[in-house]
Amino acid sequence: MPSSPFIRRTATSPAQSVISRRALLSGLGTLALLGAMVVRPHPVMASDSATELLFNDPETPIGGNPDGGLTIVSFFDYNCPFCRQSTVPLAKVVREDGDIRLIYKDWPILSEASVTGALLALAAHRQGRYEPAHHALMSLEGRADDAAMHDAVASAELDVRRLEQDMDNARADISALLRRNSDQADGLGLRGTPAYIVGPFLVTAALNEEGFRQVVADARERMNG
Repeated sequence: MPSSPFIRRTATSPAQSVISRRALLSGLGTLALLGAMVVRPHPVMASDSATELLFNDPETPIGGNPDGGLTIVSFFDYNCPFCRQSTVPLAKVVREDGDIRLIYKDWPILSEASVTGALLALAAHRQGRYEPAHHALMSLEGRADDAAMHDAVASAELDVRRLEQDMDNARADISALLRRNSDQADGLGLRGTPAYIVGPFLVTAALNEEGFRQVVADARERMNG
């Protein structure tokens, strides 16, 4: 497999405690927290069309409530341990909240196998099985190779034969989506995974359940204030 143009960066270190409400609401500018976390108003994209693709790309998988009043955009890599760490708490918060639209931005930057994982997950999306594939991939441990990525997705109760066909037939479209995701990450100034847009905030760190709940609450307070 030729070297992927996506592979270039490293994962972001996790935050070890919850963001304080005062820190989130302390005004404009970059807030460096705990040496690892950055929370700031998310930057404006270069154009209206770029913003539209960030939030409404028709090829991008959507979870949670598609009509939710708050949007979370998640940038991740399937070989990022901090992304894996945050997957379950994020899913729980989105499920229990009921008013969050979750946008999945596959951004495979850590290994060739990360690209394979993203291609598999987005092929699974074509048969309505993106989230099961996503969570199966995020349940992997250690540095997963191509075989581990394939085995994880095959366990997600989908049509494996169709998956292989979609991988072949839709590879160009999926690769184009990954390039758009990468361009959006560049436009946001992201340096690694995980990264989240939560309403008006950009959060560049892994969060636990309490952290996600607080950022969601603070985002709604800012949006409604």
